[in-house]
Amino acid sequence: MAGRIPQSFINDLLQRIDIVDLIDSRVKLTKAGKSWKACCPFHQEKTPSFNVNSERGIYKCFGCGAGGTALTFLMEHDRMEFVEAVEALAAIAHVEVPREGGGRVEKPDTGLYELLDKAAKLYREALRDHPEAIDYLKGRGLDGRTAARYGIGFAPPGWDFLKTRLDVDPDRMVAAGLVARNDAGRTYDRFRHRIMFPIRDSRGRVVAFGGRLLSDAGEGPKYLNSPETPVFHKARELYGLYEARHSAQRGSGLDRLIVVEGYMDVVALSRNGIRNAVATLGTAVGTEHFERLYRNVSEVVCCFDGDRAGRQAAWRALEASLPSLRDGRQCKFVFLPEGEDPDSLVGSEGREHLEDLITASKPAGDYLVDSLSEGLDLTSMDARARLCELAKPFVSRIPRGVLRRLLVDRLARIAELDPDAIDPPSADIDQRRLEEPPPPDPGPAPAARTTGLDRRLLRCLLQEPSLFGKLDTSLVRALLGETDDDSLFLRVARWAAKDGDADASVLLARFVHEPFYNELRDLADTERMLDADALEAEFVGGVRHYLGECERRRRLALVDSIRNAPTKENIARYLNASRAARNRTGGADVETSPEAEGLTAK
Repeated sequence: MAGRIPQSFINDLLQRIDIVDLIDSRVKLTKAGKSWKACCPFHQEKTPSFNVNSERGIYKCFGCGAGGTALTFLMEHDRMEFVEAVEALAAIAHVEVPREGGGRVEKPDTGLYELLDKAAKLYREALRDHPEAIDYLKGRGLDGRTAARYGIGFAPPGWDFLKTRLDVDPDRMVAAGLVARNDAGRTYDRFRHRIMFPIRDSRGRVVAFGGRLLSDAGEGPKYLNSPETPVFHKARELYGLYEARHSAQRGSGLDRLIVVEGYMDVVALSRNGIRNAVATLGTAVGTEHFERLYRNVSEVVCCFDGDRAGRQAAWRALEASLPSLRDGRQCKFVFLPEGEDPDSLVGSEGREHLEDLITASKPAGDYLVDSLSEGLDLTSMDARARLCELAKPFVSRIPRGVLRRLLVDRLARIAELDPDAIDPPSADIDQRRLEEPPPPDPGPAPAARTTGLDRRLLRCLLQEPSLFGKLDTSLVRALLGETDDDSLFLRVARWAAKDGDADASVLLARFVHEPFYNELRDLADTERMLDADALEAEFVGGVRHYLGECERRRRLALVDSIRNAPTKENIARYLNASRAARNRTGGADVETSPEAEGLTAK
């Protein structure tokens, strides 16, 4: 897209990015007081002199002098051009890059942070004026200091509490998630008669709210969260993480985080001296959550209710944690007695009892083996084999290292097998799927062309193989019918088409003996920076561009053949190919006249 990127957008973008998260995904950082340290990636050193300051959003090496912002880091470390680095940061922040030219460019900084902060202050003021809300919080065991630490407020009954107190354009309030719009186009307060919990990002800025009904008999769901907005994405944020980090800075440091299920659990634990609890925002704990947790601590304890729903949530959390379990990281699970949650348990049994349960929590590997073994008679050879088959897909998701090897060794002892039979050293693959008769070979070739576009498409496809099923039939037909190109992407795409249910490990396994296997593995292991919708848009748009490039190369080859031998046969081939291209593309950008290329038959 033509046009200059507005500086105001770049400034706002740098405010949205957590520079610690960005750099830690490339250089392993360790906590050092209020900042983070590592050996500098820009020069050789043995003693860490590379510092990252989250609050200021900058990095600085006191050894070689390198320093700058998140944008500078991508340009220097990833060797990106300026525009490419801006687009990469925009993808992380889930925003589009605007361009100047031809008219007024609206600033992307719409003041949503300021607006949300004003709303949080109004909610806090309203809490002081509503004794029934204060009585509710006191009944839940909270005091004024805890309420102040988390900025808890109250949204009074009625439809226009915020509307009448904030002199703001209604569209901006809708964009911030503070008000909603009905079918008639009228706006009204989204949160009404609810205890309000402000949700803060890593810098302490209010980005959203969670609201709990003052009475279980009230109108609407018991808990209500802000919708997705330009500054709030549920899958990335954790309630209480900022407060936990802030408390740790004043104390002895943060070495463990406890994941609980609700806001009140976080606040109640804090009231009782446990200030390292966090909660997801109405969603299951996801892989992105775990990556964020492990950037702050090396140990995560998932604390769930002991009922069926709690155990289902724990299993989903276990699956999500596996790709993050690199060496040095621990994930543990603790289940509370039936009918208890952290809030009620601390109230009835005291803080020490919960801390004892957390200390005795079960490591992820033990939880995995115990869960898969449930209902199996492990004295039976068939049951032991079944356990190993069940475990293989989970083992393959854990990064190679000590933890993975210990888990494999334990399974091997149970099944009385060689560990390599469970986890082949050559690749993270599903051995059973490899031993199945393979589909007809789509055509081997000793070498494969790989361009930047190929790598983009391969990264998308290997991270989410189901994307192939998102393509229109016409695109699939055109892609699989492409015979004049032999790119690496096309080879992988043909296998994805044949095995629509394959996950990334199975897809990779098809190429385990190819010379380009390591390249595919690296692409598959690249950190996922786009959400599901953005990843799909990137892939579908990339496939269209890929086909356009194939068509362009084919036409240029035909033009060259006409120039070398301008015969009627070659011109006929050109015209037939152009008509075929027009049918595939709907006539867009397809030239069907050889005379336009300055070519005539002899």
